[in-house]
Amino acid sequence: MQVTVNGIDTHYVFDDRSGGPALAFIHQLGGDLGVWDTLAGHFRHRHSVLRYDVRGHGASAVASEPFGFADLAADLDALFDATGIEHAHLVGMSMGGMIAQQFALDYPERVTTLTLCDTASHTPPQARETWNERAATVRSEGLGTLVDATMARWFTADFRRTHAPTVQRICDVLLRTPSEGYAMACEALRDFDVENRLAQLRVPTLAVAGRHDSGTPMAVTQALAKEVEGSHFVVLDAAHLAPVEESHRFTALLETFLKQLV
Repeated sequence: MQVTVNGIDTHYVFDDRSGGPALAFIHQLGGDLGVWDTLAGHFRHRHSVLRYDVRGHGASAVASEPFGFADLAADLDALFDATGIEHAHLVGMSMGGMIAQQFALDYPERVTTLTLCDTASHTPPQARETWNERAATVRSEGLGTLVDATMARWFTADFRRTHAPTVQRICDVLLRTPSEGYAMACEALRDFDVENRLAQLRVPTLAVAGRHDSGTPMAVTQALAKEVEGSHFVVLDAAHLAPVEESHRFTALLETFLKQLV
């Protein structure tokens, strides 16, 4: 389905046939809502499951002006309004985890729980130029130049070998991502920083890291978790997209986490 939120034509899927509590998933940079297909299928029997394409990704429109994570959180807030969701369990991976943090801080009354995967609370100053360079590369050369390095960062070599069709599907989504949408998201990532606000979070939080994640080392996600009172930190035997690579374990982990709060 499509809806316009904050001037952005936004693609989403909302399966509320179960009538259960809302569960919203937010994808990574260069991804789309399809990365959550398996998890959505598992949880839709007990939850009303929302997935969507972040602006500039998938079938959602590219923004006409620069934006930050406050804008991305506002997009989700407007999407909740459009779908009639008052509050939800929120699951975000990588960039999606950053959107989830921003959303929980800006709209705390709309978040039941937080699950933050392979993500960070800020971009350190020494890493900001890297995001500028990546945005410039994508604008001049396209996303094809990033594919090999991205897949190597997202998945372990063993997973790439044994789950080639899954990796190829995710690779194809990356290649279809609009270059300008990706570049603008890189610039938002460059400036992301909620580190000093994390202590404000008063919501049950699960933080998940991949043991082999070189993009966001597990120590970074663990440091985030330590700033959120009462949070739980778990390490999976995976690289950057841990919920995909360790999908069975992550599904069980999330299911247990949500059941503890019923």
